[in-house]
Amino acid sequence: MKAANSNIKCPTCHGAATVNYHPFCSKRCSAIDLGRWFNESYVIPGETTSQEAADEDDFDQ
Repeated sequence: MKAANSNIKCPTCHGAATVNYHPFCSKRCSAIDLGRWFNESYVIPGETTSQEAADEDDFDQ
């Protein structure tokens, strides 16, 4: 695979990113990252919604 830019590193394995899978080095690293989002290993911070608060109340009971 052709490197996208020698300064850009794959966020999953820290190898050189490629043009086809930028910012990742391969389809495998891209899939690993997507799986982390699906498993909620990564989250974007924000305010709690009313539905999340209701879900937390149900969990506490």
